[in-house]
Amino acid sequence: MSIFGSIVSAIFGTAKAAGEVVSGTVSAATAAVSGGGKPKPMSREEVEAMIQKIANDTGHKDYNWKQSIVDLMKLLNLDSNLNARKQLAQELSYTGALDGSAQMNVWLHQLVMVKLMESGGVVPDSLK
Repeated sequence: MSIFGSIVSAIFGTAKAAGEVVSGTVSAATAAVSGGGKPKPMSREEVEAMIQKIANDTGHKDYNWKQSIVDLMKLLNLDSNLNARKQLAQELSYTGALDGSAQMNVWLHQLVMVKLMESGGVVPDSLK
């Protein structure tokens, strides 16, 4: 499974529990997965609410996951080392140096959040 696929699975795999907090998110994620059609995009607020639910449930409220790709990956219990971030950068077609710089990490976080919103809980074929 791709790194991005692992991120999607870690977040949207908890959709039923997060649905208590985010009205409509569960049905959007479920429809995207089972509908066979194009996934329904989600708002940033919906995605962030699902991630915040994970932070609340795991007690990791101190992670700066809204800005840090490393903290987001740690929160989701994924490997956040440089090799994992390099692989994620390659999956997402990052063209800069794969050196773990602040520039790379900020780009990764921004694009991951955009892809999560666009995908509605489904890993696009291009990122599988």
